[in-house]
Formats: sequence, C-alpha cells, structure tokens
Amino acid sequence: MRKRSPLIVVEITALGLIAACLAAATGCEHSGGSSPSGSADALPSAAVVQVRRAPLSNTLSIAGEFLPYQEVELHAKVAGYIKNINVDIGDRVHKGQVLAVLEIPELVAQVQAAGAGVRHSQEEITHAQNEVSRAEADYAALHAAATRLRQASEARPGLIAEQELDDTTAKDRSSEAQVEAAKSALAASRQQLEVSRADQQHYAALSEYARITAPFDGIVTWRYADTGSLIQAGTSNISSMPVVKLSQVNVLRLRIPVPESLAASVHDGEPADIRVKATEERLSGKVIRSTDSLDRSTRTMQVEVDVPNGDYKLTPGMYADVSLRIQNDPNALTLPLQAISRSADKTTVLLVNSQNHVEEREIHTGIEGSNRIQILSGLNEGDRVIVGNLGAYRPGQHVDPKMSAMADEGYAAEQGAQ
Repeated sequence: MRKRSPLIVVEITALGLIAACLAAATGCEHSGGSSPSGSADALPSAAVVQVRRAPLSNTLSIAGEFLPYQEVELHAKVAGYIKNINVDIGDRVHKGQVLAVLEIPELVAQVQAAGAGVRHSQEEITHAQNEVSRAEADYAALHAAATRLRQASEARPGLIAEQELDDTTAKDRSSEAQVEAAKSALAASRQQLEVSRADQQHYAALSEYARITAPFDGIVTWRYADTGSLIQAGTSNISSMPVVKLSQVNVLRLRIPVPESLAASVHDGEPADIRVKATEERLSGKVIRSTDSLDRSTRTMQVEVDVPNGDYKLTPGMYADVSLRIQNDPNALTLPLQAISRSADKTTVLLVNSQNHVEEREIHTGIEGSNRIQILSGLNEGDRVIVGNLGAYRPGQHVDPKMSAMADEGYAAEQGAQ
C-alpha cells in the first residue's frame, strides 16, 4: 500500500480549518439577523444644509465716470472786442457774476439812435394832438355857421340862396373829415412811438449782452479769449469762438453704462455704493435718472447718480467703482451656491428625504447673490439638501446626513452684504 505524503495531509487539514471558519462566520451572520451594510456606522455621511429664508440681492459692480452737473461754453450774443475779462481758469464764480465786458461802438450808436427815434415819435404825437385840436376848432366854427344858415333858411324860405347853403354844408362836412384825419394821424404817431420804443428795448437788450455773466455757480474750466480779442456773435456764426467754459461741480453726475442684459432691472431710486479710485473715498447714493434706451454702439444704457461735491474733492473725469443692487428680495427662499448643479437644460439639487435617501430634484432659481441663490420652485423651507462633492452621491442612496456649518457661514455672509 502506498503512503500519503505529509505535505498533502497538511494542506488538506488547512483547507478544512478555513472551511470551518467560513461556516462559523455564516452561522453568526444568520444568527445576528443584520448585515454590515445595514449598520449606521457603515452608511456614507453627507454634509447637508436646510433651505431657509434670507434677504437676497443681486449686485452689479461696474466703473463709472464723474461728469459736471452742468457745463456750458459762453458765447457773445453780439460781435465786439473784449474790453475786460475778469476771470481765469480755476476761478469759482457765482450766478450773475460779470465774467467779461465787450466794447461795441456801433451798438452804442444804435442805442442812441433808438432813443432819438423815441423822442421824435413823442414829438410827432404832440404835433398830431395839436392838429386834432385845430381841426376840431375849425369844424366847430364851420358847423355852427352851417347850422345858423339852415335855421335862417327854414325860418324865412328864399332868404338865403341854395348855393350858399350847399357851400356851407360842404365846408362843414370837410372840416369834420379833417378832424377824423387828424385823429388817424395821432393814432399812427402813437403806433410809431411803440415801434420806436421796441427798437430802443431791442438795442438796449443787445447792449446788455456786452456783459457776459455766469448762468450758474461753477468753476471756469477754460478761457478762450484775452483782452482785445475780437469775438464774433454766437448766433450768426457757428464757428464763433466762445469766451470761457463754465462747469457746475458742486454736484457731479456719476454716469454708469449698464449692460443690455441688466438694463431692465435698474430703476430710479436704486441704492448705489461708490468707491472713488483716486481718493479711496466711499460714498453712497441712488439712481436719479437713466436714458431708458440703449446706446446702439455699446449696447448699454446710461444711468446717472448725483453725488454732492461741496468740498470740491472730486473732479470731473475721475472714475469710481459702483455697486448697484439691481434685484432685491428681503424674504427669499435660499440655498448656498455649492448645493446646486447646473447642466445645459436644467438645474438640480440632491435632496435627502425623511428616510435619509437621496433624491435628485429639479429646481428653478432667481436672484443669485455672492454666496446664496434664490429658489423659486422645487423645494420647501426646511428641506435638507446635500452641499459640496455632489458627484459622490446617486439618487436612491442611503446616507447619514450631517448638518454643515456652510449654511450658517453663507447666511451670515449674505446678511453682511445686505
């Protein structure tokens, strides 16, 4: 009989021991009634946040430029030589202050001629009034004579020849017509006086334009002429040279180009946070006006914020960074941005239901802040949503939810931004 090798016996014994251990483990599993995958320790943990309400706004950050509130180049209304110019660049002036005086000899002559025309018309009126008085006196005498002759002829028919009566009546009527003509001449003289006075006022007004005054409080930003310069009338020559340029800078316009995509969201009264780049000064204001139309070349809408500048620290041409809160909801339903997943056709979140199973839920969003986003539909307040590392979970998966500190941090950050 052939003998077995000891090596083979050892191998068989080892296999038997392994089989016995496996059988024992299987028996223990059946006796315990649960699997390792079903224990809480073996469930994958998931950081979750709750859907909660918070104030939310969308902020547009854009650069704007300071411009004068008003700016005008002052021209002369009439041509003349600069007699005196009282200001230079950088001078602050007040409304009504005389900036320059023109010398216009021919205008002085025209004013004098207009005054003489008024006096002549007044003399003509006096002469016409005397003519009316004389005509009325002649008419009274002739009319009285004609009346007496008619009365005598009626009292004693045939006493006065008919020819004499006709002549007297004709003279009476002629004198009456002379009175009406004298009155008409008087009325014409009075009308001529009105014309002469209008001419006088016209030239007097033109003579006032020899003094160039400031139309508002401001600063002279440019001077174009010196003493003795010939200035053409601004109304008759489009290429005429102005005398000075004046800017109102105690209030500045901060002009902001709003992109086409956000133009409809900007309204008058929207708050604006301003940081001046040159001075690092921070200001606050609000939208005062907008063009309500897009610039075709840049596809932007011009929006303006009025910025007080009583201390003249700001100058036109400076740039500022402006933040506009173009959308605002004080009680929005929100989630952290890290909790959402966007694809080409939809936006989703991973919801953890009451049984701690993962559900993929499609949502619709609204205002997007710096840390949180508004939920318009798809979720309710208090729902638990997985935040961060969304690719590690799949719908239907059983997870162990753990509240994430990101919720409170993001909420506090968004509150601070408000």
